[in-house]
Amino acid sequence: MLRLVTGGSCSGKSAFAEKLAIEEKKKHPAGTLYYVATMVPYDEECQERIRRHRRMRKDKDFVTRECHTDLSRLTAEKEDVFLIECLSNLLANEMYEKTGRLQEKSSAPFCVEEVIAAPVRRLAGQCAAVIVVTNEVFSEGIAFPQETALYLQLLGKSNCLLARAADSVTEVICGIPVERKQ
Repeated sequence: MLRLVTGGSCSGKSAFAEKLAIEEKKKHPAGTLYYVATMVPYDEECQERIRRHRRMRKDKDFVTRECHTDLSRLTAEKEDVFLIECLSNLLANEMYEKTGRLQEKSSAPFCVEEVIAAPVRRLAGQCAAVIVVTNEVFSEGIAFPQETALYLQLLGKSNCLLARAADSVTEVICGIPVERKQ
């Protein structure tokens, strides 16, 4: 099963996704509950966000796996449950980190399927459930520099690819989950 959870910054989507993952794990007690952390701790703000998310997960039996790029490296057992937090960071890492596979900007729009969506779908086919958190960043309506516009284009494409493949899509608005696809 694949579930996509989207929402604005600090909307409650992470807490909601964690709740979903824990509920799925209860259905699959033989598996492991994984938290796939994609954020690279660049600065103090990132480090604080990571600390806050760790506090949120404390005592919830998550096994954390750092995976800043190349989700295809993840392996799973049939009963495992994965929470991937978050697609927005993963995409940025694939575009800008040394190990990223979307650094060639001219080909990046054609590679999103292979680099982002396909590994998530493959993982979902191997385990009990994958819950992916992504960000809703498309309501700004202002002109962006070319590099930022490309990132937004690729995030939108990634979100659409995963939403099409997902069994459910939930948008979290001010802490309230709204089902967009069931």
